[in-house]
Amino acid sequence: MAPELVGPVWRTLPWRALAAAGTLGLLVAATPLVTGGEPAPWQTLLLLRGVALIGALGLAFLLDDPARHLTAPLPTPRPVRQALRVVLVAPLAALWWTAVLLLTPSASRPPVGGVTLEAAAVGVLALAAAALAVRLTDEARPGPFVASSLLLTAVLAPLLAPEGWALFVQGDDPRWSAGHDRWAVLAVAAAVVGALCGPEPLGRAGRRIRGAGAPV
Repeated sequence: MAPELVGPVWRTLPWRALAAAGTLGLLVAATPLVTGGEPAPWQTLLLLRGVALIGALGLAFLLDDPARHLTAPLPTPRPVRQALRVVLVAPLAALWWTAVLLLTPSASRPPVGGVTLEAAAVGVLALAAAALAVRLTDEARPGPFVASSLLLTAVLAPLLAPEGWALFVQGDDPRWSAGHDRWAVLAVAAAVVGALCGPEPLGRAGRRIRGAGAPV
């Protein structure tokens, strides 16, 4: 049934939040190009990490669904509907990140593979947090709460992360590869959490199905 869902799901995607985050991210990435500046490598890396966070804040709204309580009794499972949202947006996100990289100065650009892994991990974390919010609450639009939580985490993570994890090192740091092994583990763990949060809780689904079948 997934092909029949493409049109309805496409129309219910949070395009305003995604477009706002995407536009802001491109504007931030283009700052050195517009101003004619020549940032140092650490500045470009910081810029790209900031843009990745902006993109993730947009993804925090991806699972917002105003019709959530109406679609719960549908035969198509919620994980399928959520996965379809991710599949529809993933190519656009990849194109957006490619444009972001091309806008940054090549002379000071950090290793593309590593910084792309960081961006992907932060995006997956945003989606996992959104899936967790949908799983644990009845809120149809948890995006604002998820985005604010993600922003707070981004502020605290560099301060609280163990120094040995090397998650926020510079491109010329010898710990760069080891740190990005941990980024990969973090991305996989977040993806697993997001997948586990996909199914509708049995008790809640049962209540909604009974509610949908009740006479009006």
